[in-house]
Amino acid sequence: MMTDSQSKKTKKNRKNKSMTRRVLTIASIVIGVLLIGAGSYAGFLINKADSAIHRMSANSNGQSPLNGNATAEDEEIEAGESIKPVTFLLAGVDSRDGSGGAMNTDVLMLVAFNPDTRSASMLSIPRDLLMKTKSLPSRKANYYYPYFYIKDKETVIPNVKQFFSDQTGLPLDHMAVVNFDVLRQVVDALGGLEIDVDMDMKYVDKADGTSIDLKKGLQKLDGQGVLDFVRYRKSNQGTRESSDFARNQRQQIVIKQIVDKLGTLNGMTQWGKILDIIGDNVKTDVPESDLRQWVLNFPKIKPNTIRSLQLEAQWSSPFVYANADDLRQALSALRSEVGLAPDTSLRVEDVFGIMK
Repeated sequence: MMTDSQSKKTKKNRKNKSMTRRVLTIASIVIGVLLIGAGSYAGFLINKADSAIHRMSANSNGQSPLNGNATAEDEEIEAGESIKPVTFLLAGVDSRDGSGGAMNTDVLMLVAFNPDTRSASMLSIPRDLLMKTKSLPSRKANYYYPYFYIKDKETVIPNVKQFFSDQTGLPLDHMAVVNFDVLRQVVDALGGLEIDVDMDMKYVDKADGTSIDLKKGLQKLDGQGVLDFVRYRKSNQGTRESSDFARNQRQQIVIKQIVDKLGTLNGMTQWGKILDIIGDNVKTDVPESDLRQWVLNFPKIKPNTIRSLQLEAQWSSPFVYANADDLRQALSALRSEVGLAPDTSLRVEDVFGIMK
């Protein structure tokens, strides 16, 4: 027969075991929900990626490339395949109301990315750089996208890509055309960026709704502020004007920050929304299978090093003229990034405006 002390001890042990079972049960439920949630989120991202990629693809034939039974495991198998080094042309297009539908190409950038070394190199082409061609009029660099777009918008991407590949001697694998508004939306989805604004910036244009008012110094900017930061060039409000060269540097600073932030945990939680934004604002000729592989494996292939290639240039109205040695070295660096030898046959003097 148990004493009162033994009886109390037994009841306490039973209570402790019961509590332990409840804790373990709750923990198991929580872990199960997290695992199911993680699996559901992976599936959600696959569906989001599929939808966004389908909208981005300039080669879409109206058929969705993923069947309804695709899973995260299927994508991991696909992700195991080798991702090759690539070069591409990035064009930032202004298609806002008030721009007159001119499809102005405010950003032109050559990018080389090597997933093996987790590195990338970028060269911003000044929008007013003189380009000399045999088959087309010699014009500013930003002339050719609207030229090919007006000629045939269905073939604008392959035609512009081939044109810049011929001019630079750099085999371009792909091209991406980005609506400027994607920058504002993505930055807002990421919670803003910490930007060291290099000068006071004020500019107003009622025709297209532009109203830039930024103060010099380190600050957190929302999407509209970042868009103003990268676009600022001239002033009608008493602040100092900015050169295209400084603007190109600001664009590269912002791209680096966005890439870094997308690779963080906070950035990954926003992928669903970001994929929708990208899908609505980007067109590219990258095959859908490659796009899916890149998007779903972004944290694994995100470049850890992004090199900004510098190009000395000078303005002599109405064109910009580049330093020949800088241009040669930059194009060689882009080729080297993806394992190509320098192109000794290219004479930059024959295809670009060169400083004297």
